Amino acid sequence: MSAYESDNIFAKILRGEIPATRVYEDEETLAFMDIMPRADGHLLVIPKTPCRNMLDATPAQLETVIRTVQKLAVASKAAFGADGVTIQQFNEAAGGQEVFHLHFHVLPRHEGQALRAPGQMADMEAIAAHAEKIKAAL
Repeated sequence: MSAYESDNIFAKILRGEIPATRVYEDEETLAFMDIMPRADGHLLVIPKTPCRNMLDATPAQLETVIRTVQKLAVASKAAFGADGVTIQQFNEAAGGQEVFHLHFHVLPRHEGQALRAPGQMADMEAIAAHAEKIKAAL
């Protein structure tokens, strides 16, 4: 397995080198909005410590991240009046991972509503409004 590369986009977000619409933060994790959301309220949860994915994460990293994932999933479902929540997590390029810093996608879902196609930038004002809805539900 490759070594963790500290110049990945999520490491840069953690260092404040590039902006992100932050939704939740504690000592060990950060949750922020996905700028290419596949559903309204699509957000990402990451550990603040370096690891590429679940394959090299420590049990402590996984525990803290999944705790935050659950908190944000509950808040997202409430904020959007969603029928359910999809949690996605990818490992290595062959597994669909594109950013090599452990992260979980949290997507509020509505019955009968398909996910949008990947890779489409969203309106930043809409993303900010969605973040505020989730923050209010926390």
